[in-house]
Amino acid sequence: MNASARALRLWYTVRHLRPVQIYGRAWHRLHRPRIDLSPAPPAMPARGQWQGCARAPSMLGPNRFRFLNAEHDLRNGDWNDRALPKLWLYNLHYFDDLVADGAAARAGWHADLVRGWIASNPPGAGNGWEPYCLSLRTVNWIKWLLSGHAPADDAARQAALDSLAVQARYLAGRLERHLLGNHLWANYKALLFAGLFFDGEEGARWLDIGLRGMRREIGEQILADGGHFERSPMYHAILLEDLLDLIQLGERYAPAVSREDLELWRTRAASMLGWLAVMTHPDGGIAFFNDAAHGIAPELAPLQDYARSLGLTPPERSGEALQLLPESGYARLEYGEAVLIADIGEVGPNYLPGHAHADTLSFELSLRGRRVLVNAGTSRYDIGAERLWQRGTAAHNTVQIDDQDSSEVWSSFRVARRALPFAIGHGQDSGGVWLEAAHDGYKRLPGRAVHCRRWRLQEDQLRVEDRIEGRFARAVARYRTPPGLRIGAARVAGDGIEALRWRSEPEGLSTHVAASTYHAGFGRSEACDVLEVAVPRDTGSAAIVFTWTS
Repeated sequence: MNASARALRLWYTVRHLRPVQIYGRAWHRLHRPRIDLSPAPPAMPARGQWQGCARAPSMLGPNRFRFLNAEHDLRNGDWNDRALPKLWLYNLHYFDDLVADGAAARAGWHADLVRGWIASNPPGAGNGWEPYCLSLRTVNWIKWLLSGHAPADDAARQAALDSLAVQARYLAGRLERHLLGNHLWANYKALLFAGLFFDGEEGARWLDIGLRGMRREIGEQILADGGHFERSPMYHAILLEDLLDLIQLGERYAPAVSREDLELWRTRAASMLGWLAVMTHPDGGIAFFNDAAHGIAPELAPLQDYARSLGLTPPERSGEALQLLPESGYARLEYGEAVLIADIGEVGPNYLPGHAHADTLSFELSLRGRRVLVNAGTSRYDIGAERLWQRGTAAHNTVQIDDQDSSEVWSSFRVARRALPFAIGHGQDSGGVWLEAAHDGYKRLPGRAVHCRRWRLQEDQLRVEDRIEGRFARAVARYRTPPGLRIGAARVAGDGIEALRWRSEPEGLSTHVAASTYHAGFGRSEACDVLEVAVPRDTGSAAIVFTWTS
């Protein structure tokens, strides 16, 4: 890419940003809050002990941890070991294991870990003092202190309290207003936790910042259909757990939180639970759209259980043949033993597409409770060719034109020109349910092509028809199967799948089965098959029909 092309890409990226994201970046880089080592304010009394959402343990030994499907040791108390991946180190600083399943049995390890962190991470230095790490750790330490598993030793407890207060003071002067989105949300949640946990003027100030900020972010980040505005099912689940945490916190410190705030959190949590149910496959896991993977956020069932423990009744799954999430831009088609989840929306907020993929008009399909067509997933965030590919159109079940991405994803979290969907239609009749949409992501190319797609789901088949309006040299529709399923001539075979067949319409289309990869979790890569269907240049139309025995 030459200099002028890079400059144009940069322009199409920054033109959508809010001013605070530009000047805030400079401020964040240059400004450091004053370190205040004053003793912690007294802790406020709380009702009962903390009971959180189910979470798998990540601490395997006194100094051994498993994050992102990789195991490493905390060597010589080096919390910023340059030999380890930065994202893995961030997870180390989060302290999620303090409130994971079976935490009581690891109470001694946890006490030593907190003590070691305080000794090895001087205020303001290292990964652990970055605001997002600060935010998640602040919340986890407070949950730990409320859980009854924290040390009874007065000196150790006071050391944790004093450090926690230093961290909250630092965070209050280091909010990630330049990043916005889920980062700023996490900052406000942490200050809200600190503001309720600590008494006195400082606690009141943190509570005020957290409450005002959270009210504003809920209004902006949670869409009318219940979805998180970054359109990632994974981050949606993370923020849903956050809201449930706030409900529990508010109840334990009532009446410090108003009924209006508690009711807001309850209402939005209920709508978020409904959204997540639509975006969850019959196997219980999220669909892979935008940045999404298993093992990072709680799945639907644990979140529903957590909600019930707080007195919320999760919405019942509707089971309707067509369920639309209009503000988020997703749709769920359900007919017979098949479930299809499709992306017919924008890639994310204009000013915050960092977790977006070029996946417009992609879809996933489950049959008899098992995923049979999947997007490639997400396994890494570091800058590189693999991250670019996973965000790119070729990693998704949609059409790629002239080897370009439908939205210009670049770097690790950047997007320049974005696909905009339009002409969305849907309906149902006695024979099945259908959905259609188009997008303009390829109109930036010389042929000004527009991709139009129509799905029709019936009792025993799925028909996916693609039409391209405009000129193109090459167009490929891809259909990826998960590991364990193999694509052969006219059929898909594997464990638990029988008589799943495919054919092209018209017959004789150029098809090819390619080797590819699937990434169900961070740090994971598995071989899989992809059916590639060439869209003819002369007609601009191609369809694939998947059939199964009903």
